[in-house]
Amino acid sequence: MTNRLPHSLRADARDNRERILAVTRTVFAAEGLDVAMREIARRAEIGPATLYRHFPTKEALVTEVFTEQMAACTAIVDEGLADPDPWRGFCRVIEKVCELHAQDRGFTAAFVSAFPRAIDFAAARERALRKVAELARRAKAAGKLRPDFVLDDLIMVLMANGGIRTTSPAAAVAASRRFAALLIQSMQTEPVRPPLPPAVRLPLAVVT
Repeated sequence: MTNRLPHSLRADARDNRERILAVTRTVFAAEGLDVAMREIARRAEIGPATLYRHFPTKEALVTEVFTEQMAACTAIVDEGLADPDPWRGFCRVIEKVCELHAQDRGFTAAFVSAFPRAIDFAAARERALRKVAELARRAKAAGKLRPDFVLDDLIMVLMANGGIRTTSPAAAVAASRRFAALLIQSMQTEPVRPPLPPAVRLPLAVVT
């Protein structure tokens, strides 16, 4: 019995950690980062002490939850950089990053937020942004991207894209694609204006 106890405790701890991450991903994706740690613990059906034992700060939880999304974001940028046509690569980055962020409100909030103690997350974000800056430089040199584009414009794009509210995840992705197409046309030095993706009916906010 004594020999089996540590293994059982490790298994319980592992199960708790996996449940915390699964619940947090769902909550952050649907509601953003404002959900309190105690509420996450409640939805994961664990005590706050257990949550803080695994993740002492919200920054630590954010870093762990969005590791996969950050890796996907970096892969998108790397793919754009590898394209021999820098403008085509730049457009692909805008389209795919907007779609990635449309699927997860929490990731957008984390990406544009300052988490001074989330060192790993911040470092990965800075690497991705430096790569986007290099891709933008190449697209400008090719004469395709307007010369007054700056990296802060991309942050503004992500903030605006994250503000899209729809009735379903599929509608959010569709709306994001149209939004990205509009943005890309505005960023070209000589817009060619191909047809936009289909429009999406968006719910209007009720003003009281």
